[in-house]
Amino acid sequence: MCKRQVWKRGLLGLGLAAMCFLAKPAGMYADATSISGNTLPDGSSIKTDNPDRIINDDDRGEADADLLYYMQSLEVRYRLDEKVMENLHKVFDSAVYYIANTEMTVGELEAYVASTKGSMESTAVANVTVTTSEFLQVGDNWATPTVSYGQSVSIVLPIINFGTEELNDLIIEPETSTIVTEWPFVPDKTGYLQTEPYIPGNTTYEAAMQNRREFTFHFTAREDVMSGYYPLKFRVWYTKSGIRCEEPAEVTVYVRTVGRPGSGTIGGSGEESSGAKPRIIVTGFETNPSQVFAGDTFTLNIHVKNTSKELAVTNLLFDLQAAVEGEDKTNTYVAFLPTSGSSSIYMDKISPDTDAVIEIEMTAKADLAQKPYVLDVNMKYDAGSMFDLTDKASVSIPINQESRFDISTPEVVPDSITVGSQSNIMFSIYNTGKTTLYNVQVKMYADSIQESTAFVGNLQSGATGNVDVMVTGAAATMDDGTINVDISYEDNAGNVTTETRTITLYVTEEYFEDFVSDDIMMDMGEGEMEEGSGKGKIIAIVVVALLIASGGGIFAFVKIRKKKKEAALLADDLLSIDEDKN
Repeated sequence: MCKRQVWKRGLLGLGLAAMCFLAKPAGMYADATSISGNTLPDGSSIKTDNPDRIINDDDRGEADADLLYYMQSLEVRYRLDEKVMENLHKVFDSAVYYIANTEMTVGELEAYVASTKGSMESTAVANVTVTTSEFLQVGDNWATPTVSYGQSVSIVLPIINFGTEELNDLIIEPETSTIVTEWPFVPDKTGYLQTEPYIPGNTTYEAAMQNRREFTFHFTAREDVMSGYYPLKFRVWYTKSGIRCEEPAEVTVYVRTVGRPGSGTIGGSGEESSGAKPRIIVTGFETNPSQVFAGDTFTLNIHVKNTSKELAVTNLLFDLQAAVEGEDKTNTYVAFLPTSGSSSIYMDKISPDTDAVIEIEMTAKADLAQKPYVLDVNMKYDAGSMFDLTDKASVSIPINQESRFDISTPEVVPDSITVGSQSNIMFSIYNTGKTTLYNVQVKMYADSIQESTAFVGNLQSGATGNVDVMVTGAAATMDDGTINVDISYEDNAGNVTTETRTITLYVTEEYFEDFVSDDIMMDMGEGEMEEGSGKGKIIAIVVVALLIASGGGIFAFVKIRKKKKEAALLADDLLSIDEDKN
């Protein structure tokens, strides 16, 4: 009698023969796909020539053992977790209980066992995501082929089934591409499908290799194929236990390729192995003229570079789009317009690691504010077998506005002063341009005055600044009385601009010699001086003081007095001449 073994879930109704079956290694039941024709542990045979025979306990034990082995094979094949195994045990326990407590014929038992296996398979597949790669693999007899550009090669792919279940209706197809970095062969067919009716299940590796299936594919290497090792992926569809796979299995092999010189390498510099595309970048730009004002027409030169070390880029199309300006949808416009009417530029080719220049003539709108404006450079190009690759870059073009201002008519009060005295100069500055004038200053200078400055500050477009300056006479005017007025300001870049305007101011010397002793005293009678010398002195002092206080009147007064004196002297000379004649 065999040693009894109790199943962890507790098998109800297992007969003695079934217990003995369960105590044996699972490998003993590799061929136990049916209870018909099996040998019992005591050496006797089950009579299965009559499917209508009523089953006995030995029949029940053999059926239980068959189901137990099948459940264990599902656990190993799909690497089921504890939760899925619990569901499988429920199916198994229910079947064992039904077999142990149900009278049925041998034929009915066979049908029930087959149905229960199908339920177990469905339970495992429905709850587990399994890749066929766990039991569908490439055989060890695979040898990596080598092929040069333009040559043909035959790929013989050995597929083995590590699973114990037979696979039916196999379809195998390579995963092709038109991109040279992904697929090294000429895509000269719409499909490379191959089929296989079945691959039997196997319990050993040796059996799996012996029962392998080999699929042969014929390819031609591309003329622009790169050197290195390309991965070749194959998809495999199959049916197992009557259930079609929802997702194909995937197996991968490699082929070594030899490309033309300069074609690049797969897995070499890292650029091609990652499938990276060549990049076109903008390295700089300049305008002619270098300073662009609103309303100007200018030539824009943009420098671009192909950063790829291996691949040339061809069939390049550059589309230049200026930023849209305006405050609302009804008042929008682009900052720059191409003079030719087209913003697109075509270039045939840029070699690897090479610079190029694109040139276009554009006009800046006249009402642009003074600031930088963005110009987008949209690029579209091809590289090898890669088509319609795109890149985008931007440049920022500074636009300037002409700075303009005007001034009011200056007021000079008084317009004639003596050395040491002052005059008040007043006028306004109007910003008539479209840009801000920063740090506006006014400086007045000439040989006849002391230099004077005034700080006005920043003037926004349309704003007014006022100038109110006192200037002091420094020397007598020796010219036409011109005073220079420098008005300076800065733009938003800190560049200083100075404009010079002029005003007129006369400066004269003061004359005091012989002022009291000759002119004033001469007007006073000699008798008055003699009779009241003290009074005369007081009058002279008062007159001098008044003349000094009057500032600019001194010069006029002195001239009048001198003219009177000269006339008196002339009269005396004429009188003396007449007397001599007589």
